[in-house]
Amino acid sequence: MIHSEKLKQIKSLETNANSCQSCELAKTRTNVVFGSGSIDAEIFFIGEGPGQEEDLQALPFVGRSGKLLTRLIEEELEIPRSDCYIANIVKCRPPANRNPLPQESASCTPFLIKQLEIISPKVIITLGNVATQYLLETKEGITKLRGRFFQFSDFHIMPTFHPAAALRSGAVVVAQMRADFATAKHYIEQSQR
Repeated sequence: MIHSEKLKQIKSLETNANSCQSCELAKTRTNVVFGSGSIDAEIFFIGEGPGQEEDLQALPFVGRSGKLLTRLIEEELEIPRSDCYIANIVKCRPPANRNPLPQESASCTPFLIKQLEIISPKVIITLGNVATQYLLETKEGITKLRGRFFQFSDFHIMPTFHPAAALRSGAVVVAQMRADFATAKHYIEQSQR
């Protein structure tokens, strides 16, 4: 797809998301947090939902966990964060940062699927249990799933820990995230040969 056409499609989709009233989260949001990054991204990160900072700024992963995510992208993938695309399962903040309810996730899924189709990344990295379990339709925990590739529609998903979990758990989890990012980078390099 031509860059200008992709840009037009993603902007149109974002306009639709900004006016969405499909679930209860529309009543409590400050902003829709649609997603950000390059529409030509090879890596697409998916979290569960926006937190308080994200809701205020209308951007994904801008708080403490976002700073860690940015650092890992720059150090392990060796690209600027702006070369990736980052979004969440739900586009509006769940109250008190609770996990999204099934009907909330289902309401937002068409937006996420369309984002993926437009951007067409080589790898999707799901961040944490909620995003991973939702997309892979599994109850298996992130500790068992992380660092391996799974098929999702026409895409390859590699789960890793959520950066917030790494901030809570410390160096071991951060090291595992680094390893997972390195695996994703290697996969992309191999696919370009």
